[in-house]
Amino acid sequence: MGQYTQMLDKVSRTFALSIKVLPRTLRESIGLAYLLFRVSDCLEDHAELDVDQKVMLLELWAAILTGTNSAQELLDRITDLDNTDPEVYVAQHANYLIESLRRMPPELQDCMASRCAQSTMGMARWQRQGPYMDTIEEMDDYMHQVAGQVGYLVTDIFAWYSTPIRKHKAELLPLSREIGLGLQTVNIIRGLRKDYERGWVFVPRSYLDQVGITRDQFFSPHYEDKAFHVVNMLAVKAEEHLHHSLAYIAAFPRHLQRIRLACMWPLFFAVKTLTVCRTNIEVIRDEVKITRHDVQEIMRQTTLMGWSNRWVYRYYDELSLQQV
Repeated sequence: MGQYTQMLDKVSRTFALSIKVLPRTLRESIGLAYLLFRVSDCLEDHAELDVDQKVMLLELWAAILTGTNSAQELLDRITDLDNTDPEVYVAQHANYLIESLRRMPPELQDCMASRCAQSTMGMARWQRQGPYMDTIEEMDDYMHQVAGQVGYLVTDIFAWYSTPIRKHKAELLPLSREIGLGLQTVNIIRGLRKDYERGWVFVPRSYLDQVGITRDQFFSPHYEDKAFHVVNMLAVKAEEHLHHSLAYIAAFPRHLQRIRLACMWPLFFAVKTLTVCRTNIEVIRDEVKITRHDVQEIMRQTTLMGWSNRWVYRYYDELSLQQV
């Protein structure tokens, strides 16, 4: 787990917290799963790779995950990328990740390889399709590929670990997809400007049409009032997805408190982020993040009271209604 921890700390400020609170067996499996997905993220997002390269590398990575190709084939093609970039550093250790995957119990190997490969191929499809989305359905499809599949895999692993969760897996899988879409919608809101600067706009054109602006006008100072209205439309969409997290967390018995905390923290960080974004025009101009104090306070509150489902529902509402 030592090298996992080093990699996690490089690529994640908040998800690493959730992974580290899990029981050891889950720390290892979910930590590895997270890093496998981050390799895909690196190949999808890296600024020095053109679209054709990204598609080729993503398809190669999917083949490596399913055992068709060797990890060395990927390493040979990305050796020139700057490994001071944390995601590149992880991708350039793909051989170590694949070796670790092959040591996992067979059931975990199968679901981890399959879910991550499906996600990776979905990313490749979207690279071919292009950087714009016309409809909410297209946005949801993209988010399913990059985050809904993650929700499925986390639930697969929880069900493998826990008999009570295994009994409810069929009910939890669709909830986990909603959680993935909710967290990804928050990521899209936070990264609006950064994504635009790299050529991608994840805001559906149908949302822009409702307020009468174009994709480029969305980022113009002359249209900030209309753009901010679209941000709030996205925030409502995020909340509609994230609310399913409450039923998901409530399904975990109290004795699985570490798993409950690992699920609560990303949820409540996202809810707090939405509250901040809805009151801060900087979400269009730059990027908005919650503070370290916000993170620490959420962790403190949930550690004390997160065993109570009633309290979890109430705290969700409190964070949603807070004004910054």
